[in-house]
Amino acid sequence: MAHLVPVSDPADPRITDYVRLRDVNLRKSLEAEHGLFIAEGEKVIRRAVAAGHPVRSLLMARRWADPLADVLSGVEAPVYVADDATMESITGFHVHRGALASLERLPLPAIEDLLSGAFRAAPGADGAARRTPPSRVLVLEDLVDHANVGSIYRCAAALGIDAIILSPRCADPLYRRAVKVSMGAVFAIPYARMANWHDDLAELRSAGFTLLALTPDRKAAPLDEVPMGARTALMLGSEGDGLSSHWLDEADQAVRIPMSEDAMAAGVDSLNVTAAAAIACHTLLRR
Repeated sequence: MAHLVPVSDPADPRITDYVRLRDVNLRKSLEAEHGLFIAEGEKVIRRAVAAGHPVRSLLMARRWADPLADVLSGVEAPVYVADDATMESITGFHVHRGALASLERLPLPAIEDLLSGAFRAAPGADGAARRTPPSRVLVLEDLVDHANVGSIYRCAAALGIDAIILSPRCADPLYRRAVKVSMGAVFAIPYARMANWHDDLAELRSAGFTLLALTPDRKAAPLDEVPMGARTALMLGSEGDGLSSHWLDEADQAVRIPMSEDAMAAGVDSLNVTAAAAIACHTLLRR
């Protein structure tokens, strides 16, 4: 097992990676500067390590050393142990899952490489990199809530989506909250981030994707009735405003999830974005 390093001072500079984990602005700055992210909980830590992210360090209650012994034996990074009160002082909240890891981010593929499969994806159980070009893709426009992004990744991983593309202003999938909500699914799906919100949809079309824009508009075609091409990209909009008019105009087809007439009459005309994503992903899987 790796050597355990006791920590009792919340101001210890060795554990700077873990300070004030709920301070979104601080974490964005610190994580961008050092190219790191935080994984919380045994299952998520295991999935992050299995996905090939180098470990910078771990911080945990001593009771988690044995359950994570196999992981600890395979890393050379320092393993800091602290009591619950010290961990809460460091992180700013009660770490009820008991274990945290600071890991290095991996370079994101260019959209062109993601769509062609010409990149090294996360290794599977046999350690082999997957290079199959994706045929079912989600494209997220300006989803800024980390929990929603994490939930969508979890749905997408469970329901057979091959890849995800993020607009420039989408929330970071590797922010601690997103990783936690996804239960590590953010490591299972390759993704890329657009550089140009206005023009980058053209890359999907040039790669042979049909662009479907999910909207509550009753004039849109029901998603389960739209013919699916060999390559389909489903576009999902922000939590409040939905897809922008530009992206709606760029789509090949506007699609909707049919709602019951009773719900419509009662003024319930749409689902939240995570529920809509789950239903839409399931529909794509069936089709």
